[in-house]
Amino acid sequence: MMSPHVQRVLTSLLLLPLLGWAIYSGDPVLSLAITAVAGLGLMEFYAMFWPGRDKPVWKTMGLLLALGMIWAPLSWSGTALVCLAMLVAALAFLIAHDRGKSPDAFKDCQILLFGLLYLPFILRLFRTMSAPEIGLVLLTTFAADTGAYYAGSHIGGPKIWPSVSPKKTWAGSLGGLCLSVIVCTAIGVAFGAAHWTSFALLGAGLNIAAQFGDFFESALKRWRGVKDSGKILPGHGGILDRIDSLLFTLPLYCGLAALFSFFV
Repeated sequence: MMSPHVQRVLTSLLLLPLLGWAIYSGDPVLSLAITAVAGLGLMEFYAMFWPGRDKPVWKTMGLLLALGMIWAPLSWSGTALVCLAMLVAALAFLIAHDRGKSPDAFKDCQILLFGLLYLPFILRLFRTMSAPEIGLVLLTTFAADTGAYYAGSHIGGPKIWPSVSPKKTWAGSLGGLCLSVIVCTAIGVAFGAAHWTSFALLGAGLNIAAQFGDFFESALKRWRGVKDSGKILPGHGGILDRIDSLLFTLPLYCGLAALFSFFV
């Protein structure tokens, strides 16, 4: 039986070529890849609140809205997409209210909408980015996770936030930060238009966002009494366990890129 570490490495080696192909190919391959990741991640998120076969109508509604968000024309603003999703959820609440299920239905609306904002709405941002930008965000985020994993495993030491994530150490945090800055700076020097110091600062910022993304999902799993979000990725757990950091670094990068020109 392979150790979790070996499973982790093999899974990454299998996924990286597929990821590179999707980025290089662009649409529609990229959108199909985003759809697969968002759909699987969304089902894992909903399963934390609606386990097993619970709430099939709400789950189906969420997946259909996720498809609409990802494949909507890029000319459609994020505001329009959020408003449409809210209107659909409001309509579902009205139907449930008519059947005398108002308290549960309103909570279901909240779960439905947060799942959509947390996954497909954020992952759709990839469709607005160039290949070098996508590569920078992905590799810097992976560097944050990889650096933290190996530095934390080999050095150990004091914990950062044990009530949220009992295994995260300051050594791991620093290791991830250093590797993120190195990777982001290297990509910026090779493909970017800004000064290398801008990419070093960007790498540090993305790393901090990645750590908070990891903490958020850890807190969510502890609250719901779940060890892993799923089992689809050997050595990693579920899709959410693999992309939790990315769901924080991606919007941060897009926000900063709207203010500063990192690429031509």
